[in-house]
Amino acid sequence: MRIGFVMDRLDSISPLNETTSHLMYECNQRGHTVFFMEPHDIYIRRNEVVSRMRNITVPKDMSMQKYWRSLIHCLKKDELIYESLGELDAIFLRKNPPLIYQCMEWLDPVNDGVFMINSTRGQIIANSKLYILNFPDIIPETHVSRDPARLKKIIDDFGGAMVVKPLRRYGGEGVIKVSVRDRENLNSLIHYYVAAYKAYPEREPIMVQEYLDGVQRNGDVRILLLNGEIMGAMRRKAQEGEFRTNIHAGATAYKHEVTPAEVKICKTLKPRLIADGLYFVGIDIIEDKLVEINVLSPGGIPRINRLNKVKLETNVIDFIEHKVKEMKSVNKKKKVRGS
Repeated sequence: MRIGFVMDRLDSISPLNETTSHLMYECNQRGHTVFFMEPHDIYIRRNEVVSRMRNITVPKDMSMQKYWRSLIHCLKKDELIYESLGELDAIFLRKNPPLIYQCMEWLDPVNDGVFMINSTRGQIIANSKLYILNFPDIIPETHVSRDPARLKKIIDDFGGAMVVKPLRRYGGEGVIKVSVRDRENLNSLIHYYVAAYKAYPEREPIMVQEYLDGVQRNGDVRILLLNGEIMGAMRRKAQEGEFRTNIHAGATAYKHEVTPAEVKICKTLKPRLIADGLYFVGIDIIEDKLVEINVLSPGGIPRINRLNKVKLETNVIDFIEHKVKEMKSVNKKKKVRGS
C-alpha cells in the first residue's frame, strides 16, 4: 500500500515516545511505501488535490532511533514528489492542534477514494473541546462563554473549584484551576482568557468545567479507541504541585485495567465516533466522567506498549489494511454499476 502522513516536521518529534513515529515504523516494517508531507504542501492542480511529498520508505528492521535518523536524512535530499493524493491508499492526518481548516477543505474531495484516519469532516466537527457536549450525561458540569461577568457568576454559583480550558489547545496548554477563594486573580484570569479588551464578537469563548477532586489522588485515565473499541489504556498522575495529568505537563503514566464504568462510557461514544469517521481517538476520563476526546493526533501508544508489553500500532495498521481493501471493493462495484 501507499500510505501518506500529513503531520508536523519530523525533527520536531521525539520518536521513542510519539504515537506517529510508531505508526510510521510499523507501515515501513510491513513493506508499505510511506510518504511524508506537511499541511502547506497540499495544493490543487487541474482540478485535482495534489501534494509535494517525500518518499520516506527506508530499509526494515532498524532501531527506532536509527529509523528516525534515516527519515530525517530523506528530507535533505532534493527528491520531492508531486503527485495526486488520490493515488494513495490511506492518509494519516496527524498534525498537532490547532486544526488547519484550509488543509481539511482541500483534502475533503479525496475522502471517498482514500481512507483517512481520521476523516476530514470528523476532525472539523470534533477538533475542539466542545465535541464532548454531544454526550451531556457522561461529562462534568460544563459551561462555555466569552462574557467575563457570566463566567464569574457561573463560578460564584458553583461555589467550588472549576477548570478553565481554551477550546483549541492540547497537551494541557492553558488549562488552569480557578476558585472563588482567589477573587482578584479570578477576575484577571477570566478577562485575559476571553480577551475582554476586544469587542464582544471578537472575544475568545472558553470552557469552564467542574473540577473533579479525584484527579489529585488518582489522576486520569487515557483510553485509546480503534473503530469505537477499546485498544489500550493507561492511568496518568500529575507531578507534585500540579493538577494537569497530561504527559506534556510532566505527568507519569501507570498501568491501568479498564473498569466496567469506563467500558460503558466507551460504548456510549462508539456509534457517534464511527458515524463521524473518527476511527482512532484518545479519550480522557476522571472519576467516571468523560473530560476530553482527542481526535487530531491522539497519543499514548508507546507508553501503553511499554506498560503492557504490547504493540498497539499493529492493531491500527491491521485496521487500515482492512479498510483500504474494503474501500477498494466498494469503489470497484460502483464503477461496474456505473459502466
